[in-house]
Amino acid sequence: MDTARTMSRRALLFGRDGDDRSERTPGAARVPSPLVLRPPWALPGSAFARACTGCVACVDACPEQVLVLRKGKAVFDPERGECSFCHACVDACAPGALRDEGKDAPWIQRAVVDDACLGARGVVCASCRDACPAAAILIPPAARGAACIDADACTGCGACVAVCPTDAIHLHQSEESAA
Repeated sequence: MDTARTMSRRALLFGRDGDDRSERTPGAARVPSPLVLRPPWALPGSAFARACTGCVACVDACPEQVLVLRKGKAVFDPERGECSFCHACVDACAPGALRDEGKDAPWIQRAVVDDACLGARGVVCASCRDACPAAAILIPPAARGAACIDADACTGCGACVAVCPTDAIHLHQSEESAA
């Protein structure tokens, strides 16, 4: 069986090959995020856990290869790249764990930057800004501070997560949806 998968243009341009990105540099393993990120348009809370059968249809349908199966459920792994919100996972989900009814955003997470950001240390870096398809990341000129996320523009796609050389960007639940 041919296991070769096509690569998106964005993955090619940003050096993502679809393989597990747990190794960044020799000897330096990435620390996985403690937050479990469900696929886009996942049913809320325990409804997703009940509906997801672990059939991997959404994982196989994802052209960006950012959905993986963990503990028998589909999850989004931003270390593998970004979600393009192409809808292929929703279309492939026969059990109905992923549903786009046209009224809600695909999910409620947003990117946040921690103090490991190179800009906060006076080092010029814009890898996250360059990767962001929503132009939601602002970099102060001449490395005068950390990257800043425009929460209103951020889609939570995860494009900025894997390209950050210091793992300073993470996805978290947005404030307005936590209430």
